[in-house]
Amino acid sequence: MTMQYDYRSGRGSSGTLFSVIVSLILGATVLGVFVHRARVGLAGRIASYITGEPMNVISDSAVVDRVQRLNRLETAMYTLDTVVESDESSAILPDALAGDHLLMIVQGQTIAGIDMSQLKPENVVITERGAERDIKITLPASQVFLTTIDNQHSRVYTRETGLFVKADPNLESQTRTKAQGQLQEAALSDGILDVATKNARTTITAMLQGLGFAHVEVQ
Repeated sequence: MTMQYDYRSGRGSSGTLFSVIVSLILGATVLGVFVHRARVGLAGRIASYITGEPMNVISDSAVVDRVQRLNRLETAMYTLDTVVESDESSAILPDALAGDHLLMIVQGQTIAGIDMSQLKPENVVITERGAERDIKITLPASQVFLTTIDNQHSRVYTRETGLFVKADPNLESQTRTKAQGQLQEAALSDGILDVATKNARTTITAMLQGLGFAHVEVQ
C-alpha cells in the first residue's frame, strides 16, 4: 500500500499551531502588564481576582512612614582645604616678645541633607486618575548635619611664639574650632543646601516610582 501525505494539510496544521502559541504568549504578556499596572478601581479589583492577592495600594500614611524611616538622609558632602590663622597678643608687649601666632592648613568636610523624620502627613497628597495614582510630596528644608576636621590631613604650617611666653597648648584646638566654622560658612556660600535638596528629590522620586506611582512630584 502506498501512503500519501497531504503537504498542504501539514503546512496548515503547523501554521495553526504557531498562531496559537503566539497568541498565548501575547495574551500572557498583556495579562502580566495589566496585573502589574493595575492599582485601583475596577482594574485593581480584576487584577486582585486574577492573582488571588489584595490590591497593592499604598496609603498616604504608609508613604509618610516609609519616607520617615530614612531619618537623616545625607545627600551632599563638601570637602575643602583652607588656611586658618590664630593669634594671641599682649596688650603691653609686642608680638615678638609676648605674641603667639599659629598658621594651620586644615582639611574638613561638611555633610548636609534632609531630616525625613520631620515629614508631616499633610506634606503628602495622593490623587487617582483611573487605574493610575499620582503623588505630590513636599520635603522638609535641607540642613547641615555635621562639619568635621580631618586631622590626618590637617597640620600646623608655622608657629611663632614670643621670647617671653610659652606656646599656648589650647591655641591649636581653638584654631581647629575656628576652621570648622569657616568650612561650614564656605559650604553654605557654595550652595551645599541647594545640592542636598536636589539630590534628595532625585532619591525620593526614584523611591516613590518604585512604589508604583505613575507621576511623582517632589518639592
